[in-house]
Amino acid sequence: MEGFAERLVAGMGEAIVFADAAGAIRVWNTGAERIFGFTAEETIGRSLDLIIPAPQRTRHWEGFAATMRTGQSRYRAGEVLAVPALRKDGARISVEFTIVPFTDDAGAMVGIAAVMRDMTVRFEELRALRKALAEKS
Repeated sequence: MEGFAERLVAGMGEAIVFADAAGAIRVWNTGAERIFGFTAEETIGRSLDLIIPAPQRTRHWEGFAATMRTGQSRYRAGEVLAVPALRKDGARISVEFTIVPFTDDAGAMVGIAAVMRDMTVRFEELRALRKALAEKS
């Protein structure tokens, strides 16, 4: 079916973000617009630092560089990761995501895509539940 992948990426409720080997955003779908508050026009060509909280940037970029250099991620394919992220309004949110590495025909890394879901409400509910349980003990 022609155009299936493009329509799927464009229409998903989850954020789909692709960053090239330098960490510049090249794909930003409507799900990313909804979750993070930035339009595609505001993000394309800019650094992923737009959505990475300052305290996590060093760790992120060390892992990103290692993955670009070696083609290997410390995360297995399909593994769900949970991290804090930033919205355009400065609010911190919690996202879960999986990554998909992209290589060229020679096998060299050209970038990484992430499929992200805002889990802030669930994260806050779990935090409150844990607190309530701890108070009962």
